[in-house]
Amino acid sequence: MSATLGTFIKQLEPSWTIGIFENLDQAGLESSDPWNNAGTGHAALCELNYSPLGKDGKVDPAKAVTINEQFQVSRQFYSFMVQQGLIGSPKTFINPLPHMSFVIGDDHANYLRTRYEALSAQPLFATMEHSEDLAKIGEWAPLVAEGRDSGRVAASRVEGGTDVDFGSLTRQLTAYLGTTGADLHFGHRVTKLDRNSGGWSVGVKNRATKQDFTVNAKFVFVGAGGGALHLLQNSGISEAKGFGGFPVSGQFLRCTDENVIARHHAKVYGQASVGAPPMSVPHLDTRFVDGKRSLMFGPYAGFSTNFLKTGSLLDLPLSIRPHNLLPMLNVAKDNLSLVTYLVNEVVKTRSKKNESLQDYYPQAIGENWELITAGQRVQVIKKDPAKGGVLQFGTEVVTSADGTMAGLLGASPGASTAAPIMVGLLKRCFPTHFGGWESKIAEMIPSHGEKLNTNVKLLEEVTNHTNKVLELA
Repeated sequence: MSATLGTFIKQLEPSWTIGIFENLDQAGLESSDPWNNAGTGHAALCELNYSPLGKDGKVDPAKAVTINEQFQVSRQFYSFMVQQGLIGSPKTFINPLPHMSFVIGDDHANYLRTRYEALSAQPLFATMEHSEDLAKIGEWAPLVAEGRDSGRVAASRVEGGTDVDFGSLTRQLTAYLGTTGADLHFGHRVTKLDRNSGGWSVGVKNRATKQDFTVNAKFVFVGAGGGALHLLQNSGISEAKGFGGFPVSGQFLRCTDENVIARHHAKVYGQASVGAPPMSVPHLDTRFVDGKRSLMFGPYAGFSTNFLKTGSLLDLPLSIRPHNLLPMLNVAKDNLSLVTYLVNEVVKTRSKKNESLQDYYPQAIGENWELITAGQRVQVIKKDPAKGGVLQFGTEVVTSADGTMAGLLGASPGASTAAPIMVGLLKRCFPTHFGGWESKIAEMIPSHGEKLNTNVKLLEEVTNHTNKVLELA
């Protein structure tokens, strides 16, 4: 998020001074890291939680369409950066990969058919295929079909999906900023945010030298992943009051058998367990990390009070304030099924993890998969007039009333929607500048101000262009 915002500002106002302070020794090592991030290129093509079955038995495509629109904006942003030679070859961060939903049993199959009918009628999802024929599903994803006992299964597939290495993309955007004069400070932790007459005083600690110093800024963006909540609370802005965080940790199984890895070429998403958070949806995923193909399954959710993978066990308790205590207590009361689910996941044995893998890959051999730790996700807890507090699955932009500070909380779809989220943030925080920026934004994002789902001609033009530039066709 920070690298994306910095890139937009550098394009829009080249003379503005930008400083980036990163606690770790490199950019993109926490939530953006490919082993901590699903890398789906979230476009709602396969993620079923973006298009749930309604109480009326229908699927409303609106949320899925919105998320797909957002990822189309990100794709255009990537294309601009590649075409201008500002970042490297698209193969270093994005690769074409089919997206597929796969479900087991009558109820889930009925739902997937309903979802397919609702989404495939939308121009953004017009290429979606659907089948309940195991042989056809086996053509799409052999590992899913082979060795499967009789029983009803169903799958939907979009061939034009992607896999994104957001760690690589983040590092390339950050490197670009460094070459254009931005001050990059790795191994520097932001410790304080205080208002001053010109904006903000930012307290920073150099982790290597232990030296503390202060930087003055007219505008501050807090793009610290799970660490953003503490910094926003520290700033004292009233807009951050009432927000809390619920951390969810996780693990993945990563395949070590090259023959198995070579036989799977898709992201296959299933249906979440009852009580499971959306980012715990099981998926059997091909990944491309540092140019190497890999295969992983998971995640297996867990609970840790860390807000960052490199954070502290005190992160959760230290985030509790009088203003967010009631929302957090209400969320705990209303989400007992989630707590139960997480407890069961924490105590799940390796053999049980292997059984979950075999639901999606029946012939999987557990010894050929290694267990790795995934990234931390901090779900947003916020005030709600009716319930007192709700657990929100998604992203939340928090902006001070005067527009001098903004921060981002939450998780999925997160990185995939960074470009449109940052354009929206620029409009909120720099209203007097934004009108003068729009022609440049339209150069970077040709669909700016338009909805591709209702403009089929523009959708075709944008898709063809981004596919060509990003080598996805």
